[in-house]
Amino acid sequence: MSETKATRLEREVTDGGAEVAVLTLAHPPLNLFDRSMLDALIADLAELSARPPRAVLLRAEGKVVSGGVDVHVFDGLTPEQGAELWRTLFAQIIHPLEALPCPVVFAAHGLTLTAAFEIALACDILLAAPKAKFGLVEIVVGLTPSMGGPQRLAERAGSGRAREFVMTGDLYDAATMAEWGVVNAVHEDLDAAARALTHRLAEGPTKAHAATKQIIEAWRSGGVAHADSVTPEVSGVLFDTEDLRGGVRSFLEQGPGKARYAGR
Repeated sequence: MSETKATRLEREVTDGGAEVAVLTLAHPPLNLFDRSMLDALIADLAELSARPPRAVLLRAEGKVVSGGVDVHVFDGLTPEQGAELWRTLFAQIIHPLEALPCPVVFAAHGLTLTAAFEIALACDILLAAPKAKFGLVEIVVGLTPSMGGPQRLAERAGSGRAREFVMTGDLYDAATMAEWGVVNAVHEDLDAAARALTHRLAEGPTKAHAATKQIIEAWRSGGVAHADSVTPEVSGVLFDTEDLRGGVRSFLEQGPGKARYAGR
């Protein structure tokens, strides 16, 4: 468990023996992204990167997921200091989160503003409760979202929707976000659904999941042609994994759906 007060990092084991990490924002009353929250997340992600589980669930405690960034973080920054802040947050939060070699699920149960939503967009799968609302409201202080939110929202919903979302600073509900393709699914019992999905993904072929992430990242950075160019090597190495060899044998001997994966 993380020793910080702003977040809690716990590891648990599924019924099938796979390790899952649950990272919880726990910084009442609003889970604001102040310096302590940012430092806690940086430390947690460094730990997860050093010892990856087979799936991660990112969630929050309290009435809201997050009320956004504590504006004190921005007060008095020079242009150079502002740019360095964003470089640091990309390098130590957003990019390490996306680079984790396992599925990452984000569960949004309530209001999810600014940095929290940008972090959610860096996860693989985003689930929401019906009452969840999302916003990139940086315009209230004359800023644009700068932890990757606009571009990752554009990737999921299209550039026109991203412009609308950011420029209006309005709040959008879970149903609208699902219609746009930003939220993967809306669940009444969000915590149960998110944990069930995370456990299911953790018991899958973890190396294959990591390969999927690599191929999609190649597409994001260079399009279909670039993704095609890296796929043979990225997928080829899977033939040396215990999971693929065992999965093929299981399929041939027992039929589909019987394989059990060890993540190796």
